[in-house]
Amino acid sequence: MAAMPGRLILVATPIGNLDDLSPRAIRAFAEADRVACEDTRHTGRLLHHLGLKKPLLSLHEHNERRRVPELLAALERGEVVAVASDAGTPLLSDPGFPLVRAAAAAGHRVEAIPGPSAILAALVASGLPPYPFTFAGFAPPKSGRRRRFWAEMGALPHTLVVFESPHRLLASLDDAIAELGAGRPAAIARELTKLHEEVLRGPLGELRATLGARPALKGEFVLVIADAGDEDGGGDPDGARG
Repeated sequence: MAAMPGRLILVATPIGNLDDLSPRAIRAFAEADRVACEDTRHTGRLLHHLGLKKPLLSLHEHNERRRVPELLAALERGEVVAVASDAGTPLLSDPGFPLVRAAAAAGHRVEAIPGPSAILAALVASGLPPYPFTFAGFAPPKSGRRRRFWAEMGALPHTLVVFESPHRLLASLDDAIAELGAGRPAAIARELTKLHEEVLRGPLGELRATLGARPALKGEFVLVIADAGDEDGGGDPDGARG
C-alpha cells in the first residue's frame, strides 16, 4: 500500500510574546511526525511549554542543504514535517528555503501557517508607508559592502525594512546616513512584542544621536526607512488596505 502524501508545514513562532503562538500553529506541532528547527534547544523549550515531545532535527544555515534529502525521504514516507525558526516566520532571513523549493519541486504539499513576523510588526508600527516595501534581510557586516547596500537599497521607490544586530547598529546607521542623508525619515523597532518593546521614529540623524547616547544597545533591531521620494514620511494619504 502506497504511503499517504507527506506534508511540509512552515510554522511561524513568537518573536517574544508566547501569547502570539496561534492555535493552528500548536495543532501543527502536535500533528507533526518531526520538527526541523534552527536551534533544537530553543524549539525544544517551546514544545515543552506546549506539553509536546517530538523528534527534533537541526536545520540551520550551515547544514540545511545537507538535510534536504533526509527530509524529502521523510515526506516520501508520508510524514508530516514541521519547520520552525527560532522566532518569527521561517525562510525570512532564516533557514528553510532550499527545503521548500525541493519539496515543492518533488510535488509535496507545502503549507504556511502565518503568524508573528518582526518585519511586518515593525513596518506597520513605523508610521511610514506600508506598501510597497522591500525587505532586505541583514545589512552586510563590513562597511564597504554596507555603504553600497544602503546606496542601492535606499534608491528604491519602496519603504525599506532591514534587520540589524545591536553591535553593528550604530556603524550601520552611520553608513546609511552617509548614503541616504541624515534627514531621511525612519523608524527603529527594538524588542518587538517583549517587555521592553519600543519604536523610535524620526530622521536617521536624530535616531543615530538618540541611540548613540545610550550606554549600551541590547535586543533585536529592525530598521524601517522611507523611500527617497517620501521626504516628510507621510506617504499615501489613502493608506493601505489588508
